[in-house]
Amino acid sequence: MRHTDFTPFYRSAIGFDRLIQMLDQASGYDSENTYPPYNIERTGENAYRISLAVAGFTPAELKIEVKEQTLTVTGEKAAETSDKKYLHRGIAARAFERRYQLADHVDVTGANFENGLLHVDLVRNVPERMKPRAIAIASNSDVKQLEANAA
Repeated sequence: MRHTDFTPFYRSAIGFDRLIQMLDQASGYDSENTYPPYNIERTGENAYRISLAVAGFTPAELKIEVKEQTLTVTGEKAAETSDKKYLHRGIAARAFERRYQLADHVDVTGANFENGLLHVDLVRNVPERMKPRAIAIASNSDVKQLEANAA
């Protein structure tokens, strides 16, 4: 049983409180269900894809929603009306809800259902004001030359 105390970081990391809270939550006990299995892959410099294995579901039984930086994928299996008698039932057909916490400026660009896999495409759109930029450094001699030229 390990527990890390992130309290000292709250005092010295101004503006990073959301990141520290996420670290604190991630270090806790993970009691989340592992169904359905999924992959997260990086498909480009600022592009990602989440692939969920949803065998037995149709696109109509799946729902994708983004709200306040949280991506939620839910599957609600329609009630089976046939009188099938299974000798073994290994394909899970239970309802699920899977949540993913998205970073700032990450948007869902689309979803695709193919061969029992649900692919959700994401892209990170960093605003121009957040991108690195070079700042010119002026010296006192530059300021004096500007004043002399202005006179």
